[in-house]
Parts: sequence; structure tokens; C-alpha cells
Amino acid sequence: MKKAILFLSFFAFVFAFSVNVKAQKQIEPKIDRDPMLEADAMHNLEVSRQYFKLKKAYLAVKMRLEETIAANPNFSRMDEVLYLLGMSNYYLSEGKGKQKVKDDKTRLREDAVAYLAQMVEQYPQSEFKAPAEKTLKLLQSKK
Repeated sequence: MKKAILFLSFFAFVFAFSVNVKAQKQIEPKIDRDPMLEADAMHNLEVSRQYFKLKKAYLAVKMRLEETIAANPNFSRMDEVLYLLGMSNYYLSEGKGKQKVKDDKTRLREDAVAYLAQMVEQYPQSEFKAPAEKTLKLLQSKK
């Protein structure tokens, strides 16, 4: 009788343990971020948002966000950085905004496609995915 109870309790333990293992959430590896770089990148992003939305200063957005990518490639809001950078390149290629550029329009369009495609590929859960895909389709239809 003791063997049967011990045997049943062993299987109950194994069953309970295996159910818990399957129910565990997949944990993504934590990225170590430098708080100073993160704060600086967040400041650049906030300023870029204002330039983008209010001033239509797409060249300033492009310069600030390219600096952010170079300085902090692991920035926590990289999806928004890539989206704003892609859209700024697109608008500059269309001659929109208050600042004019001397860059080749084809190069600006290529950069816009590259940044938006990278954002869609690397951040599929991003809130910016749908507008980025819409702009990508528009850019690809112009080729």
C-alpha cells in the first residue's frame, strides 16, 4: 500500500511540475542599456518629434536621429526612431517641409525604404508598423 501511495505521489509531482514548466512565460533576454545614453537618445527623440510634427523640419529630424542610431543602437524606442527617419527621408525626397536639401532625391527614397523596411522587419509589434507599410507600398509603386 505504501508503495502505491509513493508511486502515485511521485506521478502527481511529475505531472504538476511538467504542467508548470509548459505554462511558463518565455522571457526575452534583457538588454543592458546605459542610462546616460538612453536619456540622451530620448531627448533627441522628443526634439525630433517636435521638429517632425510642428516645424516640418525633416532635415533636422534626419540629422538628429542618424546621430541617435550611431550613438545608441540599442535605444528602447528604436522603432519610432526608424519610422521618423524613414518618413523624414520620404518627405525630403518629395520636396516637402520647410528645409530644402541638396541630396539626390533617389538616394533619399532609397534611405526611406531602407529605414521603414528595417522598422517593419525588426519591430513587427510596433504601433508604427501599419503606417510604415503603407508608405513602403507607396514608395515601391513609384519605382
